Amino acid sequence: MTTFQGLLRKNIINANTQFERLAYVSNNIANMNTTAYKGVTFEQYLTADGYLKGVVKHDQRPGKLMVTGNKFDFGIEGQGYVPVTSENGEIKYTRDGSMKQNKDGYLITTDGYLIGDGIKLPINYEDFSIKSNGDVMVTMVRGEKPLKVGTIPVVVFQNPDELECIDGNKYLQTEGSGEPLLLVNSDRVAHQKLERTNVNTFGEVQKVMRLNASMLASMKMMNVINDMYEKSINLQG
Repeated sequence: MTTFQGLLRKNIINANTQFERLAYVSNNIANMNTTAYKGVTFEQYLTADGYLKGVVKHDQRPGKLMVTGNKFDFGIEGQGYVPVTSENGEIKYTRDGSMKQNKDGYLITTDGYLIGDGIKLPINYEDFSIKSNGDVMVTMVRGEKPLKVGTIPVVVFQNPDELECIDGNKYLQTEGSGEPLLLVNSDRVAHQKLERTNVNTFGEVQKVMRLNASMLASMKMMNVINDMYEKSINLQG
């Protein structure tokens, strides 16, 4: 038999689940301009006893590539991630190809991670390019043959949905994701392009509106149940 307390408790728990979903949707909207950000979905389901539960999933589908014209930018066509190394040696994986050159000549991410194990550019080079297989080429004297100074590695995972997302667009390997597999001559690197988020901003805004309406209805329902509960206590008194 369902009591007033049980109904109230169920509505509070279900409302909290809706708030949790709203947090993920809001985060998707907040990252609409984050390079290579992958949307997060909070898929809800109703249990047999009437409680809302949710499962978090990351949408690993590639976003569209946009031309930037920046010589240090690259995007990945299709599946794949680039391993990047922090100053303390921790390896993460990303699809954000916005790079720069540090004071020591190495290619790094905008937040300071080395690309792969480290790709160092020589001093006073004339030209710079990236081949579709990831080879980084420099020309020391205009008109001479370009020299290869390194390769941007691209890896894939057996189950990328199980990667642990951190920092918005970086990932950590997990037991569920499997080991990274290095692609040789991947032909997936697009020079002077960056990947946009795969989030449908318009769709996320619509979700916010629906969630707001749903939570307002839940709050009204809780008020009705609470009023009925108080009235029943007064009658008993």
